[in-house]
Amino acid sequence: MNTRMRRAAVALAAGAMAVSLAACGSAKESGDKNDSSDSAAKKGDDIKVGLLLPENQTARYEKFDKPMIEKKVKELTNNKGEVVYANAKQDASLQNQQVDTMVTNKVDVLIIDAVDYKAIAGSVKKAKDAGIKVVAFDRLAEGPIDAYTSFDNVTVGKTQGEALLQALGDKAKDAQIVMMNGSSTDPNAAQFKEGAHSALDGKVKVGREYDTKEWKPENANANMEGAISALGKGKIQGVYSANDGMAGGIITALKAAGIANVPVTGQDAELAGVQRIVTGEQYMSVFKSYPKEAETAAEMAVALAKGESLDSIANDKVDSATAKGVPAVIVPVVSLTKDNIKETVIKDGFYTIDEICTAKYKAACDKIGLK
Repeated sequence: MNTRMRRAAVALAAGAMAVSLAACGSAKESGDKNDSSDSAAKKGDDIKVGLLLPENQTARYEKFDKPMIEKKVKELTNNKGEVVYANAKQDASLQNQQVDTMVTNKVDVLIIDAVDYKAIAGSVKKAKDAGIKVVAFDRLAEGPIDAYTSFDNVTVGKTQGEALLQALGDKAKDAQIVMMNGSSTDPNAAQFKEGAHSALDGKVKVGREYDTKEWKPENANANMEGAISALGKGKIQGVYSANDGMAGGIITALKAAGIANVPVTGQDAELAGVQRIVTGEQYMSVFKSYPKEAETAAEMAVALAKGESLDSIANDKVDSATAKGVPAVIVPVVSLTKDNIKETVIKDGFYTIDEICTAKYKAACDKIGLK
């Protein structure tokens, strides 16, 4: 991707996770060395990878992450490796049960995208006690994890905030916005929020701010309705939305109130979000290379299952509240607007022009030269 890596020391508010990113030429595996290393070293290509994803409302998990991880595991194991999949459907308790099932089924390694980064800690320890290595995927789960891959989440929030300021232009200094952050149980949401505030604070007035339960579009919609009622229809000049799903709920509320031409941010480059960008209903999204993230998670998982070093894969380290110096790969991001759709989601094979420019969006696509 044509963006540069940004690594920064990140200190989150009390109760959230402290993460430090530092470039490192050689990363060593963290955690207790008296684990499954000896048995794992004897493993060949016939490995079993447990994949636990957090929810299925966001399109990325089923459309991108799952098939990409499955494909990469097959490639790395001469088609002998198996991926055992479970989706928690935004239920932290269910995800803990799914880890128990994976342990019972004796998977060799787990890739976990946690619903709740704190609630999963006990299950991570159970897996580790059973000799199962754990890769934290997309969210930095607590517990004795062995590896981590995600995006620079503070940079994501900063990218969103900067884009919103760009959309507001000279009006920013007198503008009032609403901030729709993600779930308080998601450490990524806290980092997105931190990054957004770093860009927006002192530049615009934040009229209302919400942490949106479970990231659900319907909750974002209800919050937005409340903000409109409290602030007034003509008093909102922009909306910071932490992802595309919530942006959809926000835009529905704005339309219902008869409010137009208000820039709304997003994240994940979901198809519906890209189509809203084409029509101008949504100003931007954050394009993240899911293939790179998914392939890295698979590479880490296969290496750990085989008892191999992560030195050639991980060039960063992260610290969580419960694990220090965890080998990590941090994937860069880019701001997606109507001006670079071809260079991002189309070039990387996320969508085709035909998928984006259906009959409903054909005229809007033609207008911005997306043909």
